[in-house]
Amino acid sequence: MNLNGFERHGLFSSLRYDFPASLVVFFVALPLCLGIALASGAPLFSGLIAGIVGGIIVASISNSQLGVSGPAAGLTIIVLTAIQQLGSFEVFLVSVVLAGVIQIALGFARAGIIGYYFPTSVIKGMLTAIGIIIILKQIPHALGYDADYEGDLSFSQADGHNTFTELFYMVDAVTPSAILISAIALVIILFWDMYLIKQHQIFKLIPGPLVAVVTGVVYQSFTSSFLPAWALSADHLVSVPVADSISSFIGQFTFPDFSAIVNQDVWVVAFTLAVVASIETLLSVEATDKLDPYKRTTNTNLELIAQGSGNIFSGLIGGIPITQVILRSSANIQSGGKTKMSAILHGMLLLLCVIAIPGILNKVPLSVLAAVLLVVGYKLAKPSVFKQMARLGWSQSLPFITTVVGVVFTDLLKGIGIGMVVAVVIILRNSYKNSHFIHKGMSEDGENLIKMTLAEEVVFLNKGSIKKELSRVTEGTKVIIDMSKSVHVDYDVLEIIEDFINQAKARNIDVALIREGRSPSPDKGKKKVAELELEGKS
Repeated sequence: MNLNGFERHGLFSSLRYDFPASLVVFFVALPLCLGIALASGAPLFSGLIAGIVGGIIVASISNSQLGVSGPAAGLTIIVLTAIQQLGSFEVFLVSVVLAGVIQIALGFARAGIIGYYFPTSVIKGMLTAIGIIIILKQIPHALGYDADYEGDLSFSQADGHNTFTELFYMVDAVTPSAILISAIALVIILFWDMYLIKQHQIFKLIPGPLVAVVTGVVYQSFTSSFLPAWALSADHLVSVPVADSISSFIGQFTFPDFSAIVNQDVWVVAFTLAVVASIETLLSVEATDKLDPYKRTTNTNLELIAQGSGNIFSGLIGGIPITQVILRSSANIQSGGKTKMSAILHGMLLLLCVIAIPGILNKVPLSVLAAVLLVVGYKLAKPSVFKQMARLGWSQSLPFITTVVGVVFTDLLKGIGIGMVVAVVIILRNSYKNSHFIHKGMSEDGENLIKMTLAEEVVFLNKGSIKKELSRVTEGTKVIIDMSKSVHVDYDVLEIIEDFINQAKARNIDVALIREGRSPSPDKGKKKVAELELEGKS
């Protein structure tokens, strides 16, 4: 596989791609870390800690080349409820540390294999749904209505609104200056992507979203000094906690109260966090690998170990739980990231900028970041994706559409669950139909002839279709049951065939079995096949 040499020469050889991508991911991650912490009822600084740890620690251990980890919107309700239930944030941090230990255990137990059982149609539906949600959720922010926190992907919002009603509430609260700067940012990004990068190599090295963010900071600085009427108020800007001294900065870290480790509720929360965070991570890994232009495969067991390590470290210094997150991973891919160095660099940027320039970060308009995310959302939910899935037929398009609708109108995990149910039903239906092949004709002596050829794998789910087919055989028919291609036939199916053979003589039906090659099933199956062969010869 030719990866333009960056895999052969190490991570640092791809810096000309990874560093610009890390800047975009940094600006996308910054408000998400703060917003998710706010919605979780945790200190704002805890969200930044999770983002920093997700970037530096998790990405360093993981072999996911394009995945980005940090605080996840899907855990906000769990975190909020857990903090209230456990009584303090310090006690909750014990659960985060324990969740990390459990995730590492899951990784060593090879539980990462679960990630390979999500159908492609469901994963593509998840990506498309997230794209749609990003667009719907960012429109209010682009117009200056910032009631909902950045990073919210759920249909129902904490303020009592939902994704669609928010679009109506925003009409009465639009901010002209926010609309102006988001429109400018959108024009810059689109003009950069569609025209400038084709004109000169330098425009590929400087990402359009970064130019848009810098433009937003310049706009806010200029209007604050010279046109205050057009300046954005603080509630429309990024809000990073600002420490006025080293001691106050260090004072923002919180440490777990390990005296609560004997509390049963702490362990319940830990297991809940470990399971949900692991599932979200595995979903994101599958989706990120599908978006990877080089089609690299992530070791999912190692990913669980990396996530567990990140959660242990995050919990120890006051951070909220971490998962791999598809929104930031998508932004990384679309910005041209090549290796995991872009995720590591984004974590370093979070750390350095929060320490050195929080005041400048607090001049970044949320409406500019909304423009960046609108482009990310569109690229995930292009109309061409729907056309492509429709061409694949209903067995692919139905789980896809169901997942899209489920995720948009509920949340990520529920939507995926709904899509999985539909996909499994279709798989069972196909398995029911494809257990055997029937050929009807006439034998050499003029009798009706039916040849039933069993599939390579015949399981108990195929009992119904095989029994139904055999019940249709009329008197005086010769039946050949060909099991020569079958590697495995469930004992349940063999009993159906045995019952048919036992009844055949009374119904004047001549049955012959063809059994060659490997035994279709072990132990009892072998004995049953032998019995059937004797019955068929009698």
